[in-house]
Amino acid sequence: MIYDLTVTQFIKTLKNLDSFLEKAAGFADSKKFEVDVLLQSRLAPDQFNFIRQVQIACDTAKLGASRLTGKPAPTQEDNEKTLSEVKARIQSVIAYLESFKPEDYKNAGNAVITQPRWEGKTLTGNEYVIHHMIPNLYFHVTTAYSILRHNGVDVGKKDFLGAMPYKLP
Repeated sequence: MIYDLTVTQFIKTLKNLDSFLEKAAGFADSKKFEVDVLLQSRLAPDQFNFIRQVQIACDTAKLGASRLTGKPAPTQEDNEKTLSEVKARIQSVIAYLESFKPEDYKNAGNAVITQPRWEGKTLTGNEYVIHHMIPNLYFHVTTAYSILRHNGVDVGKKDFLGAMPYKLP
């Protein structure tokens, strides 16, 4: 279950985030301005810009998978500045997540998870997924979406949700 809640869903969500970038590039082109304007945009002066929102979403997915399974996560420098660099970051995290299998998560629910900023406190793997990973990933993807939407990019709920596995009755 943790595999589906994290790997399967996070791959889908990161692919949706990547598709937002395609729409952002098209919007910037149609309005005759550099897409970098959108990449540096933020909703509030004290909030991270679009690029940092993407970086944190990617880090949440890859570091969470690593912490739950013990499989080392790729290191990224957080130095993306261009559309192609941001897209490459997303694609590299998707590729990392695609390397996992459900059996990699067999003991994940009972893993003891901590981070330096938690000052020695821990969560079980289940608690970490429910209380940190999922909300944190969606917070940053939603904020990235909102930055683009606020700036006029034509993204909507269907873009955020992505393809659905509908079945016919």
